[in-house]
This record gives sequence, structure tokens and C-alpha cells, in this order.
Amino acid sequence: MAKIISNKFPIDTEARRAIGFGFPLNGDAVFIPTYQTKDQIKANLINYLLTNKGERVFNPNFGANLKSILFENITDATLEDLKFIIQEEISIYFPTVNVKQIEFKNEPDLNEVNFLLSYEISLFGIEDNINILLQ
Repeated sequence: MAKIISNKFPIDTEARRAIGFGFPLNGDAVFIPTYQTKDQIKANLINYLLTNKGERVFNPNFGANLKSILFENITDATLEDLKFIIQEEISIYFPTVNVKQIEFKNEPDLNEVNFLLSYEISLFGIEDNINILLQ
């Protein structure tokens, strides 16, 4: 009979080996190393959300294009369309991530949009949030 011991990536077993870098990019050595897959998935999601389409070399469709909504007339329909697009693209670029909730809090007088993404990493059953203030 098969038994699942734990839901870990094999790369997570070596605590001293960094597997990537996280955000913000202002650590002691400029890059903050990440040592676990869940931390790197969060850093990759932040990278995706802060990237505009056309910025990534050889992958011009990568990015959430969130900064572009600051200069548009933000309506409920616009936000619903953007939520749908982000959810679809996350399922393409991050197949192990299940989006739980996408929320926008609009501050038109301050020209700010607060973006909140709640997600679950299906391999680990770990839920986490990303909160980004766009100005």
C-alpha cells in the first residue's frame, strides 16, 4: 500500500541551498535568497503581477499589466474583466496555484489601486496573500 510521507519538493530538503530570490530587492547582498518552494512561488507571483506586458524579453505576453489600470477610467466592468484575465493567466503560468480571491480597492482621488490576491499552493495546501499598492 502506498503512503504519502509529506508534500515537499525534493529541492526543499537542503536547507542551505537557495533556490531563487525574493522581493524586495534590497537585502544585504541586493538579492534576498529563498530556500523553500512556497517562498519562491510567492516571489514569482509578485514578479508576474508587477510586470507589464511587453517588458519580458522573448515572452511579451507575460505580465499582469496592473500599472495600466491607473490611467484608465476604472469601472466595475473593467475590474471584473481584469480579475478574469489575471485568474486565467495565473492558471497558465502557475499551474500549481489556485486563486481564491482577487480584490481591487480603488482610491480615485489619490490615483491609487490596492490589489489583493489570495491563493493556495495545491501541492502543499498552503494559503497566502499578496497585497500590492499601485500608485
